[in-house]
Amino acid sequence: MKKPPIFTKAFTLPELLVVIAIIAILAALLFPVFNAAKTKAQRAACINNLQQINLGMRLYWDDHADFPPGIKNSPGAPFGYWTGYKQLIKPSLAVNNASLPPDRLFACPADTFYYDFFLKTTHPYYTAKSFHDQSISDYSSYWSNAGALTTATNAPGIKGKAISAVKNPTRTILVAEMPAFFPYSWHQPKTHPNETGWLTFNDAMNVASFVDGHVSYLKIYWNQSLAASGGYSFSMNYDPPDGYDYQWSGD
Repeated sequence: MKKPPIFTKAFTLPELLVVIAIIAILAALLFPVFNAAKTKAQRAACINNLQQINLGMRLYWDDHADFPPGIKNSPGAPFGYWTGYKQLIKPSLAVNNASLPPDRLFACPADTFYYDFFLKTTHPYYTAKSFHDQSISDYSSYWSNAGALTTATNAPGIKGKAISAVKNPTRTILVAEMPAFFPYSWHQPKTHPNETGWLTFNDAMNVASFVDGHVSYLKIYWNQSLAASGGYSFSMNYDPPDGYDYQWSGD
């Protein structure tokens, strides 16, 4: 006796196309959510890093007559004005190894590119590498506001100023993400450089720690004025106008 044929139900081509379309729509809807969650997690990690670095700065000045760490140039690190603090505070944080890319405390997770404003080895200065992974930065994503010499950089900063002499500790930046000094943003990157090839913009969002110890995610002001050299000025060259929650100077 013949067995009856077994019929198996399968998707028709139109049904398969409908399923694929639904999956594509769901992916398009969920991608911004996942991306936002990733961005928020990176920002939280950066805030945590700067809280610990800020503590190291405070421990340092407690042991050094109330002065924050200033300049300590490192081999191959031309940005020693701003990154030299790292080697100085490492003992306070019980970190005594040489600077290397695995120094995760000094690495912002959102640090995936930088603009070569000073060395100008490429044009338009965009470098698709982490600033933290470069020896020129002493493997740090973060710059100190206590390092820059006013005479050398035309930056107000708090170089050489005792912490107790800082008049507005809740507003005065101590350490911040490197892009804050220009400014641009690792957290909200823009893709259209201006006519100079430098991507700086007003209200760039950055994480910064302050003399009083708190850390904030805030807008950095850029006035788009020209410097004496003819190029654009940097945000670190002046305090912002009213309405911004920070200042560079200790006055």
